[in-house]
Amino acid sequence: MIRGGFARRVPGDLPPSPCFRLDLASIPYGAALDLQHRLVDLRRQERLCQDLVLFLEHPPVFTLGRRGGREYIRVPGEALAAAGIQVVQTERGGFITYHGPGQLVAYLILDLRRRRLGVDALVTALEDAMIATAADFGVGAGRHPRNRGVWTGERKLGSIGLAVRHGISFHGLALNVTTDLTPFGWILPCGLAEVAMTSLQAAGTRPVNLPAAREALAAHLGRALALAWTPMGAEALAEMMADSGNAPGGAPEALSRRNPVG
Repeated sequence: MIRGGFARRVPGDLPPSPCFRLDLASIPYGAALDLQHRLVDLRRQERLCQDLVLFLEHPPVFTLGRRGGREYIRVPGEALAAAGIQVVQTERGGFITYHGPGQLVAYLILDLRRRRLGVDALVTALEDAMIATAADFGVGAGRHPRNRGVWTGERKLGSIGLAVRHGISFHGLALNVTTDLTPFGWILPCGLAEVAMTSLQAAGTRPVNLPAAREALAAHLGRALALAWTPMGAEALAEMMADSGNAPGGAPEALSRRNPVG
């Protein structure tokens, strides 16, 4: 494992540029994906005047990337149904992974061309931010030659899966904070055999909860990607989308939910 430290700065060492930050609660995966698609269109059309990062968590779900699918699920469909875990195909890169309560997810709607940022540099910056966040909670983490993402020893702590459309990134990262790791045992995470997952709670030496991890990750993402955060509320984004004509039939489900952020 290659231990932490910033492997690469944002190209050009650009000064921080404004970026909306939206904190949501537990959002069904399909609703969050629909929201991302709409935001990508808005950013491409410049109706969304700044880049935006969504921080949230998901109810239990397995998502399939472009490189691997159901062949990496090791339990029958009946067991998944009994556990209430959906399986969703996505357009992001990578293989299968699990999302669930206690896992911090960040989805990045970034205009990569305007930021002069390549996908590899973006992935490196996301790893940097997760490594620094882990250190805040007493977890020594780093990279591993087996797979992108963040590891502590031989256990994987955080995963990355991205997609790019019209030069705008979406999807992002998932960092296990207080996640129940059991469902990871029902799949080959990231398509890798004999790989165990861990969390900040399981690997750390300091108390951790999702709100604290969210604040730490936001701070480190800001530094790694030169983002100057502009807070945005769900209602403000819903109004902006309605004004742009991008929310036919009302606000997206992800923005109409009223459950509080923990």
